[in-house]
Amino acid sequence: MELTYATYLGVDDLLALQRPRSEPEQHDEMLFIVIHQVYELWFKLLLHETGKLNRDLDSRELWGAVSTLQRMRHVLKTLVGQLDVLETMTPMSFAAFRDRLDTASGFQSVQFRELEFALGYKRPEMLKYHPKGSEGRARLERRLQEPAVMEHVYGFLRSLGVDLPGDSPEALQDGLYRAYRDRRDLAVLLELLIDLDEGMQEWRYRHVKLVERTIGNKRGTGGSLGVEFLKASLFQPLFPDLWAMRHRL
Repeated sequence: MELTYATYLGVDDLLALQRPRSEPEQHDEMLFIVIHQVYELWFKLLLHETGKLNRDLDSRELWGAVSTLQRMRHVLKTLVGQLDVLETMTPMSFAAFRDRLDTASGFQSVQFRELEFALGYKRPEMLKYHPKGSEGRARLERRLQEPAVMEHVYGFLRSLGVDLPGDSPEALQDGLYRAYRDRRDLAVLLELLIDLDEGMQEWRYRHVKLVERTIGNKRGTGGSLGVEFLKASLFQPLFPDLWAMRHRL
């Protein structure tokens, strides 16, 4: 069979995945499904790029790591921008099909939790949203055990001779400050990590506000904890040492 645009991308399969459950079908359920499926595709790409970032760092490919971080930051900006589209759905429109979500919840997104773990925001308690023995639970357990991005960054910096003592946060931050001060190329890398961190915090904030304006203080679908739980993750940095030493720059 000749390869075409549709067969290469699996367009027919892709377009068959949007299956609203409301009866009669509520118009905005299609928007809700499409946006969340697109998010899962972006999460897949971010995990793909995170793997490359770690390999770049381990191979001392500075400019490869810089390029990868730039791409990841642009993807996060796109994630945030797509919330503008979802916010065109009114609370009443969502309420018209919300019950049809049954036990489904965004808390169950394995890929988003994998991304958090891979970037260093590791909360083992989030495993409870995934059944023991499930493939998703196994993936998350592996991510918890794997080195996070910043561990690869520290290994990369040490391989270049940057002194990063591990005996205290202050000593570690001293080493990061020296990397900023003495190596402009390393400063570019560290600034892009801050960009990435800020992008994740921006995503969390916009997501919380979306949920709050849509369901208020109701519990989330599937018994998830809703807005108050989401607020607890706001302003939790992925790379706290990079933020802690910024007053010295």
